[in-house]
Amino acid sequence: MTSTNITLPSKPIQNNLADGYLKFQLNQQTTAVLSMKHTQEAIIVPIESITSIPNMPPCILGLMNWRSRINWVVDLPRMLNLESLDYRLRQYNAIIIRVESLVLGLVVQEIKGTTKFAADAIHSPIGQVASSLVPYLCGCVVQQEEILLVLDAQAIVQSSILRSD
Repeated sequence: MTSTNITLPSKPIQNNLADGYLKFQLNQQTTAVLSMKHTQEAIIVPIESITSIPNMPPCILGLMNWRSRINWVVDLPRMLNLESLDYRLRQYNAIIIRVESLVLGLVVQEIKGTTKFAADAIHSPIGQVASSLVPYLCGCVVQQEEILLVLDAQAIVQSSILRSD
């Protein structure tokens, strides 16, 4: 057997400088993305599998069982003070996110797939969107003549709207 010397480059070769994001519609007018770092799964949830809990903020739809764990499910457009979902639906499009040990289901209008862009493509949302959205955003990205809201998963799970301290 012959011995071959393999030299490794001193810096790792970066084939892909772009980060991955899950793309979805919050409502008819608003498209948003969440980092794949925090996205666990995108699922369709039958409306009957969410148990509503009394005396909760209007954006909290209730609890659901996901992978043998009980998780809160939130109407994300309503939480962000946007047009809420049509409650005559028979099923919800849900995104399961995880930030550290916190897992949360976010119900959105439609899941569009994935997209990629570099971190330096994210611009300040101030002046671009309603000021009530800014605390939940990392920024905005213009992609194919469309403005995408880049949501901050950490800000969503730590929102005071979801807390009853």
